[in-house]
Amino acid sequence: MSERVLFIGCGDLGQRAARRFLARGDEVYALRRHPPADDASGIHWLQGDITRPDTLPALPAGITRLIHVPSPGARDAAVYRGVFVDGLQHVLDSLDTTQLKRVVFVSSSAVYGEHHGEWVTEDTPPAPQGFNGQVLLEAEAALAARGLSSTALRLAGLYGPGRLQLIERIKSGAAGAPTHPEHWANRIHIDDAASAIVHLVLLPDIAPVYIGCDDTPLPLHVLYAELAAMVGAPAPRVAPAPANVGSKKLSNARLRASGLTLQWPDSRPGYAALLADASGAVQA
Repeated sequence: MSERVLFIGCGDLGQRAARRFLARGDEVYALRRHPPADDASGIHWLQGDITRPDTLPALPAGITRLIHVPSPGARDAAVYRGVFVDGLQHVLDSLDTTQLKRVVFVSSSAVYGEHHGEWVTEDTPPAPQGFNGQVLLEAEAALAARGLSSTALRLAGLYGPGRLQLIERIKSGAAGAPTHPEHWANRIHIDDAASAIVHLVLLPDIAPVYIGCDDTPLPLHVLYAELAAMVGAPAPRVAPAPANVGSKKLSNARLRASGLTLQWPDSRPGYAALLADASGAVQA
């Protein structure tokens, strides 16, 4: 039986997940403030601002799967709350949920805060350092209180096609990382993140929370040094750890145990493939 899927927000990550549903033969809708004008993917685009309920269009009836994956327009606490907390409530209040089987809320590992390089699982108590993690945690709780079948996917740092800002910073010498103590970094390829969204929204039985990361946490200075070697740049300088991120090794054991297989379990081969693709595109 095909699904009727609604994405709230549908940028790069959302569209990669949407294409996986379309390939299955599902019907896909996506709500954005500014839908693309020339998209021929088969997505049914809807226009509206989830922070302003008066702008929301009539949402399709019979939605069976809902994915909340908006992009805040600014790095500001009020903007985040409007999109993740209030916006999701506005959508759920407007949506016919009689056939809704699952909601996936795309969250962030920022909810965990500082753990001094220790392993973190879904059972680790959240302790966000920044407003972004605090708001996302609030939104997760608000969704859970609705009593729907839902889960939060707490993603690590995304990388993938078109996301080479880190490589440019390394080339320019702007990227640096601490060595003593080490700051641990966690990544997930955007295609693996898209696969995780589809996997969880269709999974018969789910846990309330999943961490979305690859198999290989790395000290940030090790990752930067290997990326620098790939592009022929000097070794990155020693620099303070990123602010309000926290050093931790994220475990994806629950996600893997649920049946998901990652295409890129280690970010280093993933970055190498991206660089090879980018080089090929330039030469072409």
